[in-house]
Amino acid sequence: QVQLVESGGGLVQAGDSLRLSCAASGRPFSSYAMGWFRQAPGREREVVAAIRWNTGTTYYADSAKGRFIISRDNAKIAVYLQMNSLKPEDTAVYYCAARERATTVALSRMPYDYWGQGTQVTVSS
Repeated sequence: QVQLVESGGGLVQAGDSLRLSCAASGRPFSSYAMGWFRQAPGREREVVAAIRWNTGTTYYADSAKGRFIISRDNAKIAVYLQMNSLKPEDTAVYYCAARERATTVALSRMPYDYWGQGTQVTVSS
């Protein structure tokens, strides 16, 4: 079994930055892609950013473009989300996800095999 553990969430003010981390553990795992999702109260879960492991190709939702940066650590099988210029509308539970099998599906619509437990990000105005 593969476990994903997120960290780095918290309460910040608008304009501040946060860096979320997600590390994989458990059985040997070869990542094909990893992504960050978020879910705000009363809203559906949405993809924020994703990265294809072998090429480094990234995807960003429109809400994240220019403010968030996704990166990876190949050795640790970890993925990070640097969030800058945070806004109150970024408030949500942020989830890390990982996919093990190769696919031609675009990063924006990719289904994932494993999910973390989520970390709360709250941005006050």
